[in-house]
Amino acid sequence: MIMEQKAGRNRFREVLIFVAGTTPQIITETIYALIHREQPVYPDEIYIITTRHGEKAIRTNLIDSGIFREFCREFGLNEDLIREDSLIVIKDSARGSFDDIKTDRDNELLGDFITNFIREKARDHRARLHCSLAGGRKTMSFYMGSALQFFGRPWDKLYHVLVSPEFESNPDFYYKPRESRILTSPSPLNRGAKGSVKQLNTGDAEIYLAELPFIRLSGKISLHGRSFKELVEEGQREIDIATLQPPLKVNLPERTVYIGDNLIEMVPVQLMIYTAYLRQKTDHCRHPARAYCLECSDCFPTVAGLSTRPSLEEMAEDYRRIYNSRTLKADELLAKHAEGLDQAVIRQNISKINRTIKEQLKDETLLPYYRVTAIKIYGSSRYGVRVEKGKVTIDK
Repeated sequence: MIMEQKAGRNRFREVLIFVAGTTPQIITETIYALIHREQPVYPDEIYIITTRHGEKAIRTNLIDSGIFREFCREFGLNEDLIREDSLIVIKDSARGSFDDIKTDRDNELLGDFITNFIREKARDHRARLHCSLAGGRKTMSFYMGSALQFFGRPWDKLYHVLVSPEFESNPDFYYKPRESRILTSPSPLNRGAKGSVKQLNTGDAEIYLAELPFIRLSGKISLHGRSFKELVEEGQREIDIATLQPPLKVNLPERTVYIGDNLIEMVPVQLMIYTAYLRQKTDHCRHPARAYCLECSDCFPTVAGLSTRPSLEEMAEDYRRIYNSRTLKADELLAKHAEGLDQAVIRQNISKINRTIKEQLKDETLLPYYRVTAIKIYGSSRYGVRVEKGKVTIDK
C-alpha cells in the first residue's frame, strides 16, 4: 500500500546516481534524507559508480550485511532497489575494472566513464536524475558535478549529504532508524574523560541534504565529444561563440513578427499558420511543468494533424484577430476549407514562411530556432519551431 501511494505521486521516474568508495553509508543517508523532505522523493532506480575495491565494501557492509534490506523494510521501500546492475564498476577497456584512482590516466578514464554514464541516463526524458557527490574520491565528485552541468536537464538534481560529526565518523551509522539505537563511537574525539568509549544515541543524529545549484548547458550548446576533455574544449568553444535566443513577439492585428529587434512581415495566411505552430508550444505543450523546451519536440504536429477541421477552427480565431475581428474573413476561410486546410496548402506556406524569415532576419545563426523545422519520428515528418516557449509572446 505504501509503495502504491508513492508510485502515484511522481510524474518522473526517480533515478538516484551515486559516486561511492568504501563508505556506503552515504547511500542510505542520502535516500533517508530524500524520503524525509517536505516533498519526498522515493527512488525507482539506483546506480552506484565505484571502483572494484569500493564494490567489495558496498557488497559486504551494505548489502550482504542486510543493512540495506532492513532500511528498505523500515521505510517501505522496494528491497530490490539495489540490483546486480546497480553497481557500476569503473572500467578501462585495456585493463578491466579499477581497484583505485591513483594516476593521471586513471583520472582521465574516470572522467570519461562518469560523463558518458550521465549522458546516457539523461537521454531519457521520463527520468529525473538525483546525483549525489558525497562519496568516493574528490575527483569522482568533481566529474559527477561536471557531467551534470553538461547533460543535466532543468528537472535533474545534485546533492551533498552531511551528517552530525560524531555520527559521520561512526562506521555503524547508516541512517536514523524510527526507534533510537545506541552506538559505540570508535573515535578518540568522542571518548569520555577517563578514556571510556562514548555511547551515541541515533535519535540525536542529524542528516542534512544540501541541494547544489549548477549551470545547465544541455540544449544551450552543441556537445558531441566523447571524452571529458573533448567536452570541456567543445563547451568552452561553444560558449565563446554562443548566440542567445532573442524574444519572439507576434502582433496579430499589426501582422508583424519581431525576433528581437528584427521585424518580420508576413501575409495573413503565413502569419496564421506560423502562429499555429507557435501555439503548439505556448498553448499545447505536452510538458507544461518543464521550464524549458531544450531538444523536446513532443508538441510538433504532423501536417495531417494540423490539417484537421478543429485545428482550422483554432487558426480561424487568429485569422479574425489578424483582420481586426472582421468575422467575414474567418468565415470565408472556414467555408472554403470545410474539412480543414489542405496539406498541400500547409506545406506550401511552410516553405514561404521559412523563405520570408530567411530574407528578413539579419542574423542567419538564429534561423534554426525560428524557422519551421521538420523532424522525422518513426518515418513520419513532424513540424515545429525550436525557439524556447518562454521566449514567445502572442499579442491579440
